[in-house]
Amino acid sequence: MNSVFNLQSAQYKDKQKNRGRLLINCPDQPGIVATVSKYLFQYGANIIESNQYSTNHEGGSFFIRIEFECPNLQEKYKEIEQNFQVVANDFSMDWRLQLVSRLKRTAIFVSKELHCLREILLEWQNGDMMMEIPLVISNHEAAKELVESHKIPFYHIPATKENRQEAESQHLKLLEELEIDVIILARYMQILTPNFVSAQPNKIINIHHSFLPAFVGARPYDRAYERGVKIIGATSHYVTNDLDEGPIIEQDIRRVDHRDHVEDLKRTGRSIERSVLARAVKWHLEDRIIVHGNKTVVF
Repeated sequence: MNSVFNLQSAQYKDKQKNRGRLLINCPDQPGIVATVSKYLFQYGANIIESNQYSTNHEGGSFFIRIEFECPNLQEKYKEIEQNFQVVANDFSMDWRLQLVSRLKRTAIFVSKELHCLREILLEWQNGDMMMEIPLVISNHEAAKELVESHKIPFYHIPATKENRQEAESQHLKLLEELEIDVIILARYMQILTPNFVSAQPNKIINIHHSFLPAFVGARPYDRAYERGVKIIGATSHYVTNDLDEGPIIEQDIRRVDHRDHVEDLKRTGRSIERSVLARAVKWHLEDRIIVHGNKTVVF
């Protein structure tokens, strides 16, 4: 793997060795913040950052993200995690506790267009996107030279309608063997099967080259041009089995006008796609996203 990133990774892990993140979603009720704060305090934890949101303080859903420092967290982590279940049961919580020093292991899927892949690799190499990248998978060989120049293993697995299940069985085997936590679809132009998606709930991040819910599916720039739109955009979302209908993480737009043809829209769109996908991936890596139904809360 990239030697520069290895050094950055080691420094990051050492600096963050005592930092944790706790994300909670539960019915809103009195005492949540006080109880959680008291629980962390008994382990000597100091809350560094806390963000919360309620859909309605009377009968709504409550969300909170807490980042904390705790002396000797590596040794205490299992005990903190196991004992917190008592608190979680009292408040009917969906929750997760993360060690900041444990970098998420990421698989990147890409086809022929490489602009989003380049952005991700640049952010990663610069140390601005802290994750491990054990592999890149593609149904074409266009990305091979770029990926291998970063000392990342590249897997060319052709995927078509005819061999999709066979290709995905290879994908799933690799993902399991390499203990992948999150999948980034960096313009991977294949529809994933229900079997593949169900195996990775809220772990597949896609970039769609349209400001959803407009122009779902293929050729959105062509359809946007035909419609004469005045803005175009891009949407990053978690993948579900409803095409381009998964929980939206991030979106952005840019103005266009009658002088812009399809290729102009595509060129402008690539810039938007890169930044939108990068932000969505960063937020996922930093545990800033809580999925609630078909929406997200992003702290």
